[in-house]
Amino acid sequence: MDSGTIRTPGQILVGLLASWVLASCAPGGQPTPGTFSPSRTSPPATRVVAEAQSATSQAPPPAGAEREFRTDFTLHTVDYAEILSGGPPKDGIPAIDRPQFLTVSDADGWLQPQEPVIALKVGAEARAYPLQVLVWHEIVNDVVGGAPVLVTFCPLCNTAIAFDRTVSGRHLDFGTTGRLRFSNLIMYDRQTETWWQQANGEAIAGELTGTRLNVLPAAIISWDDFKTTYPDGQVLSSETGYSRPYGQNPYVGYDDVGNSPFLYRGPETPATLRPMTRVLAIELNGDVVAFPYGSLKELRVINETIGGEDVVVLWESGTASALDSSAIAFGRDVGAANAFFREVDGRSLTFAVDGSSFVDDETGTRWNILGQGLDGPLAGRRLEPVVAINHFWFSWVAFQPATRVYQP
Repeated sequence: MDSGTIRTPGQILVGLLASWVLASCAPGGQPTPGTFSPSRTSPPATRVVAEAQSATSQAPPPAGAEREFRTDFTLHTVDYAEILSGGPPKDGIPAIDRPQFLTVSDADGWLQPQEPVIALKVGAEARAYPLQVLVWHEIVNDVVGGAPVLVTFCPLCNTAIAFDRTVSGRHLDFGTTGRLRFSNLIMYDRQTETWWQQANGEAIAGELTGTRLNVLPAAIISWDDFKTTYPDGQVLSSETGYSRPYGQNPYVGYDDVGNSPFLYRGPETPATLRPMTRVLAIELNGDVVAFPYGSLKELRVINETIGGEDVVVLWESGTASALDSSAIAFGRDVGAANAFFREVDGRSLTFAVDGSSFVDDETGTRWNILGQGLDGPLAGRRLEPVVAINHFWFSWVAFQPATRVYQP
């Protein structure tokens, strides 16, 4: 922690307001058409999840929303009373629309080994998005492997989620609404101004209500792990066109497990875990499981079956929290967690810890946190990633109340 000081929610808000007034608009870029290869982790790009309807509450749209947006607020699947202002207005936290990228060697002089980044791989292209940049922008509209993607980070929920931003053949560009639901970022698309919930990618108000974005496998890992695994990867630059104190954390001490969620007005959090407990959450075939970081740190490898699928969850130390100290690179070590399907060539593997890496019992191949075979019979192979998302417990369970918590 930074000098042992925990900031209150009010202090966090004051600090953030100082940065939000600096926001300016930048022109958006046009994505290059592309497609994703289908897999069992990738359902159709969009699917109907609910009939657009008026929620049971008669609450009007959030204050100021009808003035700021051209959204059709008569279509919605949530109670507008659940939506709160986060402080800034529409696009007050500016999305990055024309991201610039560095080579690994160039970025290595800027990023610390333990610094947290979002790792995303589409096709043969791997990119890292440092949280020291995302904490100030929350959204990157990008094109990776020829396909339009949306990379997001909600600091209040610790959720780093990547989406396919193609809906019914149309590429959408996203920005921030300045509103929160259950403390989670609400985004909007600039084409229809539909509002979208970041936690699950669901359209909750507007023309596309009832649609859900396809989630792509992404993980919060250390810069050291990314550069080692993807030496030819690309790294989001801090040359964003905005003036921000990149590297500094405006949420100092927020992720202390004894804290309360900021601007949370939602269902009561089950006492199974403390609200601010870090979890890695997985949903497969209707089965929903949360793996507490405490259990992951203790075990490092968990072989589990979720929704009838054999899965392995891996954890390793060496990744800093982005929400702890004033300097993101020097936050306390919370480690990194990732998940993969265990089946390779029709055979289910069983994994164990092997020093600083992992080994499967069946072939003796060693693997790293990104599912890359390091040496052994399967060296050079990659495990198929599971969509597994970092959350604070209060955030995940608010949207997934039927979640079971993994018990060793």
